[in-house]
Amino acid sequence: MPQTVLQASAQSAAQSQPFVHRSVLAREAPQEVLTRTDGIYVDATFGRGGHTRTLLSLLGQGARVFAFDRDEEAVAAAQAISDSRFEIIHAPFSHMVSELAQRGVTAVDGILMDIGVSSPQIDDASRGFSFRLDGPLDMRMDAASGISAAQWLASASEGDIERVLRVYGEERHARQIARAICARRTTQPFARTADLADFIARTIGRSHKDAGQHPATRTFQAIRIEINGELDELKSALKQAAGLLRPAGKLVVISFHSLEDRIVKRFFEEGAHPERLIDARIALRTQDLPEPFWQDVRRIKPTKEECEENPRSRSAVMRSAVRTARKWMQAEGGAK
Repeated sequence: MPQTVLQASAQSAAQSQPFVHRSVLAREAPQEVLTRTDGIYVDATFGRGGHTRTLLSLLGQGARVFAFDRDEEAVAAAQAISDSRFEIIHAPFSHMVSELAQRGVTAVDGILMDIGVSSPQIDDASRGFSFRLDGPLDMRMDAASGISAAQWLASASEGDIERVLRVYGEERHARQIARAICARRTTQPFARTADLADFIARTIGRSHKDAGQHPATRTFQAIRIEINGELDELKSALKQAAGLLRPAGKLVVISFHSLEDRIVKRFFEEGAHPERLIDARIALRTQDLPEPFWQDVRRIKPTKEECEENPRSRSAVMRSAVRTARKWMQAEGGAK
């Protein structure tokens, strides 16, 4: 059988299988966010509900869990949870404050975020997230809003494409790829994931230092982050979470690549040590130093056993922190 037929057969078989999502740190994350069994909790990234289900199993009858997701398929999957303590909200987690306020909730006891794209989104070729499966070049987490990756690639300037690839993908060949994309799209716009992936592979070749990584990996990551505004969403959600949490409430964030983890790490560090943001030339007494917003900041990695069972967990980092009683002021500049 020709190689192309073998590949098509394998892809067809993969697409016919049900999409299975294995939550990373499925036991550890719900236990980490738990502060009281009768509290109010937020699963800010429902996905397929692995963390939510575990959290519900740990809570008493007086508790409530609100889950957020902007993916219509995730919201549909949430209907399978028939628990009066649970509610799914079809909205990005950057809308936490407003959506919860509409439901009479202004303070919560714990917030869990599992950042990034979920396994069902990656494994469904029709969503356009994967360079390994051929499908429409979409990449939107909410397919009903915004522009697709194909539309963005067709209209973005060469400079914008280079910036996105360099900043969000940390792609050292960003300029070369951007120039090649803009030259090709004048005669044949990109519409399929396989076309874009193959084009990038031909443009820059495979890295000798990391032969196991597909040449399009960083480009696809960068475009997905741009299309969904993921880093801005994360920054907004972190600030909103800090304002929603009661004193002694916990924020737990799982991230999968350095850009996300860097944002989370800095957010917790600056909140736990606000004195470091003060000009060292200003002399202040100890009692005049600002109180921290966070305490008990922790970093947790998946176990060796989990990484072996679920390879996608290998890059995961979970960070958590406990809110202090210091009042959080939501503003453009963050905390004040």
